[in-house]
Amino acid sequence: MSYRAPVKDMMFNLKHIAQIESLCELPDLSDSSAETAQAVLEEFARFNQDAIAELNWTGDQTPSSLDPVSGVVRTSPGFKDAYAQYIEAGWQGLEHPQRFGGQGFAKSISAACTEMLNSANLSFALCPLLTDGAIEALRVAGSSQMQERFLPHLVSGKWSGTMNLTEPQAGSDLSLIQTRAQEAGDGHYLLFGTKIFITYGEHDMSENIVHMVLARVKDAPAGVKGISLFLVPKFKLTDNGELGERNDVHCVQLEHKLGIKASPTAVMKFGENGGAQGLLVGELNRGLEYMFVMMNAARFGVGVQGVALGERAYQAARGYALERIQSRAVDQPVQGPVAIVNHPDVKRMLMTMRAHVQSARALSCAAARSYDLAHHHPDESVRLQEQRIYEFMVPLVKGYSTEMSQWVSSWAVQVHGGMGFMEETGVAQYYRDAKILTIYEGTTAIQANDLLGRKTFKDRGQVAKELLAQMKGTMDVLLGLQIPQAQSLHKRLTQAREAYEEALAFVLEHYQSEPLEVFAAGVPFLLLTAQLMAGWQMAKSMIAAKREIDAAQDLEFHQGKVATAHFYAEHILTQLPGLAQSIVFGGESVNAFAPESF
Repeated sequence: MSYRAPVKDMMFNLKHIAQIESLCELPDLSDSSAETAQAVLEEFARFNQDAIAELNWTGDQTPSSLDPVSGVVRTSPGFKDAYAQYIEAGWQGLEHPQRFGGQGFAKSISAACTEMLNSANLSFALCPLLTDGAIEALRVAGSSQMQERFLPHLVSGKWSGTMNLTEPQAGSDLSLIQTRAQEAGDGHYLLFGTKIFITYGEHDMSENIVHMVLARVKDAPAGVKGISLFLVPKFKLTDNGELGERNDVHCVQLEHKLGIKASPTAVMKFGENGGAQGLLVGELNRGLEYMFVMMNAARFGVGVQGVALGERAYQAARGYALERIQSRAVDQPVQGPVAIVNHPDVKRMLMTMRAHVQSARALSCAAARSYDLAHHHPDESVRLQEQRIYEFMVPLVKGYSTEMSQWVSSWAVQVHGGMGFMEETGVAQYYRDAKILTIYEGTTAIQANDLLGRKTFKDRGQVAKELLAQMKGTMDVLLGLQIPQAQSLHKRLTQAREAYEEALAFVLEHYQSEPLEVFAAGVPFLLLTAQLMAGWQMAKSMIAAKREIDAAQDLEFHQGKVATAHFYAEHILTQLPGLAQSIVFGGESVNAFAPESF
């Protein structure tokens, strides 16, 4: 169950996918050089391997608990001390602005570190993830006074953040929110209501908890147009910014879950004793717009969680396959039993896991590069274009990587055989933990709807077509490599690209006239798009690896990159034309049954 961060693969992506040396030429990213990235990743790897990873199993076995009398939530053994080490080292502020106490590194570097933290301990990593979202929302919509009061403490990690959307009657449909806010007459609002599924809504690791809460004021417009965003701290602040009395917000229950058991998932009550004091963030009735800033940050982060969990499961399966002696090799039946890594089907599973994880990691790195360009490039037109690309990529990273984590953790159990079904090997935990990734921060279907509507139909597929044009440039270079693996990848990528173009044309033509058929194909369309874009990153990886091989640099590693990209071509890209056919022709069969016929 040990974990070793894949620093070498992460640095390969930073150099060749994120192009980190060009990013560090941008304003505010001068410290984000490849040399600095190497040092940061190596140090963070040691921290996670030594201090965080060992708590993953104990947290699953000893979840967070709520004292019903005091209302105190005690996190799993070791979490509080580990969090203190985490914030003392400044890891919470890795990508956040230096003016608020952060380190200001590129998101491309931060994303690699985020993967490590989540591989080491998904439950622990959820607290920093939600804090990152709160920081993003306040940077976008908070007043200057609010930013000065709250951001330094959030960036340092002394205070943590939460996102309060869901209510018992309002899951993904936020138009049904009933939590209300009334003016208190002193610049504050009083909030009343119940929120559920609040990650780290109450815990003992940070000094204060900053709740970002969606609520309605009196006479607000109906539906999502009448939602506002409020900042509600666990402890009120005095006039000089110090912690004051406890606010009227309390955890009344912790959920009992399938996975991520160490992460306290709270039911939060606001205003049981006169009203929870809060501050309006931004303008009234624009809360959903601001919350989407948090959600986009969280959705990308959850996508990286998918990569992280896939990596952890792959490492466990690989380690077991190298050690477990079982059965004779099919090509040498007269010899004795061999390690199961010698068996073709185990090799197939391991290679499939490896290819999915590495392709999803490269895809998230490409998205992080677009984020960095969107936020730091001096040319406004470049910033706007890269922001569009980043927003297009977020549902792909979130949707594909999290679905992938389920596939990979399931194969990890399979590689372990009967022992995988036993809790003691640890892979059952990865399998249980993976399921939530496809659900929280928007299910895979919600990511698909976002991709179909906001990211594809709204601009008539313009961003998609621009990316396809860029992909063509990479494919031309790939065709020039004088190795059979490159010819194979070019052929399969061409077929997948053509299949996607057919599916894209179908979506654009039928989005309004046949919405049931289009949305029936939403998740397949997301997976088709994501795996094609990931295949593009694998092509970039093969090109870069071939150049390193020609220069006689770390031959084993770079030959492994070529082999993995080749496998991706022959075993994953080959599935995409069939997926496209199900999109174009499968909608009618999905909708054939009337609801009452199920």
